[in-house]
Amino acid sequence: MTTDHTFIYLASQSPRRRQLLQQLGVRHELLLPGPEEDAEGLEAEVPGEIPLAYVERVTRAKLHAAQRRLTARQLPAAPILCSDTTVALGRRLLGKPADAAAAQATLTLLSGRTHRVITAVALAWGRDEALAVNVSRVRFATLTAQQVAHYVASGEPFGKAGAYAIQSAAAAWIAHIEGSYSGIMGLPLYETAQLLRQARVRF
Repeated sequence: MTTDHTFIYLASQSPRRRQLLQQLGVRHELLLPGPEEDAEGLEAEVPGEIPLAYVERVTRAKLHAAQRRLTARQLPAAPILCSDTTVALGRRLLGKPADAAAAQATLTLLSGRTHRVITAVALAWGRDEALAVNVSRVRFATLTAQQVAHYVASGEPFGKAGAYAIQSAAAAWIAHIEGSYSGIMGLPLYETAQLLRQARVRF
């Protein structure tokens, strides 16, 4: 007989994903990589890979790494949730900026244009696994060099795909959104709720 799950593991260091799960009322515990794992290496780009394929591949890789982590740590069984977000301009991936110059270049590229924010979310429970993808479109106003420099100096771009966070001061530049606000934040709640229901997670 299949029983309901009362909590899940979240294999993500993002405080925004924790906040979004709390918004749904999902009980969760963190299942984070240990120092022996190359978590950043999972996000390495493959030359010629289109953004959608990249996000799906990285999310599955994160999920499978988390499953191995759960087994190695001998933790109680529960569904595991993983997610990955990237920003794309055409076929070009705009990931997390390595430094201030990269952040400035990314934001200058996004200025006055519409880009896609692609977020994949994957859930594993028992022997089952499912993945869903949300694609949103965001249009930026034209930015001045001073606006970009001020935002980069705030430190906000670092650790963020596309060098910005929608819930930060950058919201003042967003002229139009088509899609999912929570997906742009890093965890599309509609798709996530569907996966949780499929796995019979209580929330």
